[in-house]
Amino acid sequence: MKVGAEDKKKLYAMIALAVIAVFVVARLVLSFSGPTNMVAASIPNAVAAQPEAANRVGRSHGRGAPPLDPTLRIDLLKNSEGAEYKGSGRNIFEEQAEIPQPEKSVVIPKAPTPPPQVGEGPPPPPPIPLKFYGFANRPGQPKSVFLANGDDIFIGHEGDIVSRRYKIIHIMATQVEIEDVQNNHREAIPLTQGAA
Repeated sequence: MKVGAEDKKKLYAMIALAVIAVFVVARLVLSFSGPTNMVAASIPNAVAAQPEAANRVGRSHGRGAPPLDPTLRIDLLKNSEGAEYKGSGRNIFEEQAEIPQPEKSVVIPKAPTPPPQVGEGPPPPPPIPLKFYGFANRPGQPKSVFLANGDDIFIGHEGDIVSRRYKIIHIMATQVEIEDVQNNHREAIPLTQGAA
């Protein structure tokens, strides 16, 4: 069987990729296990001597580090199972001044609420905040009105609802009649002086 030059190139490329893959896998295995674990696994008595050596190193530097013990301590976990978190009500994501806690609770008696007065009706509806700036009409099209609420400008025709709440009832030359559909309240809004 003859192997062509193209097949040889493919074979060499596959061998190179396999060598790189073996190198990467070996490197990952060594980085996760580390050289100390490999030595400890090959020498049986090294595992028992390891915590003692860690204690000596910690004491020699004056830190008093606890021994390195990788076993899971279930008894310590059981102690924390019943603990319940009781927050202080402080939001750690906002800068706040330190609030002093009162030493003892003081009960302040509430003032008696006055009896409701007879004859009072429901409060009047809020005024419609729209301002009438003007209108535009083209031949063959219905009249359009320009209304403003702060920085928002609305353009509408008779029967349209603007700002999700106000219905344009009737457009006249000097004013527009608008209904607040939430409160069933109508107002005639005059043309503002600066828009004429």
